[in-house]
This record gives sequence, structure tokens and C-alpha cells, in this order.
Amino acid sequence: MSSIVYRDGYKYQLQETYALQIEIQPAAPIQTDFIDLDTAGNLSILKGYAWDGPSGPTYDTLTFMRGSLVHDALYQLMRESHLDPKIHRDIADRILVRLCKEDGMWFGRAWWVYLGVKYFASFAADPADLKPPTQAPG
Repeated sequence: MSSIVYRDGYKYQLQETYALQIEIQPAAPIQTDFIDLDTAGNLSILKGYAWDGPSGPTYDTLTFMRGSLVHDALYQLMRESHLDPKIHRDIADRILVRLCKEDGMWFGRAWWVYLGVKYFASFAADPADLKPPTQAPG
């Protein structure tokens, strides 16, 4: 019998590559299977990328989806040690809030989102929080 190897914890999968300019400009280009970030801050999240959407006590709304995608990708780069959380985490959190507000999120909710990730999401940027692969059947 053959088995599969997968990572759980994901709800959404990007159907088209998404690109935008961000404030994070690494010293060297970063290229992973699904995330590219160049030294000018051009971030590309490639078709097929999977993420868990907005986290915490919240609802997955259209004003939160783009921000959660970019934020999850940036936190993944921190977990994989491509970006330093001490330097880039707050910037990533502020990018999340900026995108949510650009997409129509009410200012008060966006502020709560920022406080939530600032005070309760540090584990998600920690390299010790890499999701291990699971094999099925076991």
C-alpha cells in the first residue's frame, strides 16, 4: 500500500499567483516553493500556496483574506528562517493591517487584528513552530 505525506492546518489554496510591493527588502532574494521576495520588496505568492486564513477569534471576511494571505506567507518566511522575526515581525503585522484597511475593514476591527497578532501570534513566526509532515496511513 502506498501512502501520502501532507501538512495539515490549511483551509485555502491560492488559485492565481498574487504579487505586491511591500516594505520588507531582504539583503538577498528569497525563493521558496511558493513564496518569492526580492531585494526591492517585490513579494510573489505563487499559485497553489495554501494558508489557514484569518486566525484567532474572528470571521473569515473578504476584508481579511488578502491580508491573511500575505501575513501567513511572511510568517512562513520567518518560521523557515529566511526573515528575522525580531526585525520583520512588526512590519509584517503592520502590512496585514494596512491591507485589511485598504480592502475595507473598519478601523476598529483592524486595530484589534493588529493587537491580536502583536500579542498572541509570536509562536507562528518562530522557527520551532514549523508544521511537521504527516504520513497516512501511519
